[in-house]
Order: sequence, then C-alpha cells, then structure tokens
Amino acid sequence: MKVVLFCGGYGTRMRSGAPGDVPKPMQPVGPRPLIWHVMRYYAHFGHTEFVLCLGYGAHHIKDFFLHYEETTSNDFILRGGRVELLSTDISDWSISFVDTGIDSPIGERLRRVRGHLEGEEMFLANYADVLTDAPLDDIVARFARSDAGASMTVVPPSDTFHCIELGEDGRVGGITPVSDMPLWSNGGYFVLRQEIFDHIPENGDLVADGCAELAKRGRLLSYPYRGFWRPTDTVKERVALNEEYARGERPWALWERA
Repeated sequence: MKVVLFCGGYGTRMRSGAPGDVPKPMQPVGPRPLIWHVMRYYAHFGHTEFVLCLGYGAHHIKDFFLHYEETTSNDFILRGGRVELLSTDISDWSISFVDTGIDSPIGERLRRVRGHLEGEEMFLANYADVLTDAPLDDIVARFARSDAGASMTVVPPSDTFHCIELGEDGRVGGITPVSDMPLWSNGGYFVLRQEIFDHIPENGDLVADGCAELAKRGRLLSYPYRGFWRPTDTVKERVALNEEYARGERPWALWERA
C-alpha cells in the first residue's frame, strides 16, 4: 500500500522562527530525522511506496534523500577505499516528492496527490510527526474487513492537564488527569479508501471535513490504541524523545527488534 506523508507544514511550535529553520519532519531523532523514523515504521510492515506532500522547507527533505548516506545507520566494510554495505535502509523504497503548496491545509494536500494514488483501493496516510509501535498489520486488516471509508487510530489524550469536577458552591469534588478520562484523540495514523476524496472540498481538511462527514454517515472506523504513541509538536517533546533514544528506549523502532 502507498503511504501519503503530510510534511509541508510550518511546525511553528517546534521551530525558532528564524529564516532557514528546517521543517518539523526534519528535526533529528538520534542520527536520523523524524520523517525517516516514520517511514522506517511503515517499511517494517512492507509498505515502501511513499508520496511526500511537500510545502515549507521542501528543499531540506529533498536534499536529505538525494544525498542519503546509508552508512549513518548501517554497518559497512571499508575495503580498498570502497564501502561495502552490510545492510541498507532505503534501497527498496520508492519516494514521490510532490509540491502541495506552502499554506495548503492537510485535506488540500491530499487532494493534490490524488493522481499518485490511482488504482489504490486503500492507502495509508500520516502527519509525519508522531511515532508509535501500533500493530499496523492489524489496523489494516481490521479496516479491510470493514466497509468503512476511513480508519483513524485513536489514543488517550497526552496532555498533562487535570480535569476539575466542580460542585454548585464552587468546591472541588474531584481531580482527574486528562489521560484518565474516557476520551480519545486523533492519533494521526490513517487507512483510507478513495471515498475520502468525495468528502474533502477544495482547501478542506482531512479530519474536520473528510473524516467528520464519514463519521456522520457511520463510515469512519476507529482503532483504539493504548500502547506507545508519542507526538513531537514541541522542542520539549523532541528533546525528551532524543534522551530516550540515547538510552536505547525506542519502542517505535520495530525494525531494530527484527
């Protein structure tokens, strides 16, 4: 299945705002950028055809793959001045680089790569800024057995805020972490059928327009997941992720276990 990655946003909560800042998908996690970890996750399950929806900072993403250095994350032998790779990351990947506009919303970015998805009954989509160890094979199989138009992986809220229960006299009756509330949030991992294009208007949004309309029609499937799921929206979250990576705590890297 082809994988559509939305990697053209500004990522303002992570960037400093200085000219030339790399886009969020290119922020480093260990020796490789965030988008590489997301793509390796999909490749681990056999999905190696990628369509990158580019926008802000597109040249950073293009340059990374055009000058990709396999030796950064693979063992090799240097013999007679020549490099012999013992393994490879991306030699079997197919990557389409598509300019989808600087200010385009997610739904419009998807509309602009529709031509790259012809003949695909189902395809995968992702924001390219969230890491997980969710069982993708099971997510896809569950969706394939259904007649839904889209599947959205949902996760408990990751906020550290607390919900406060108030009585009529203003006294607090209880305090509950948001993550313990019976709530689910969009996890950013989608499986879609071509039907999704029927519900996204020009300059529309994938979730607010496409998925919301499918939900009204009873055609949006969820996949609740309580395992590892980590957004990287802020510098603080990325720093924490890098610290865990350095300690060898990287549950999303399923390919390392294999």
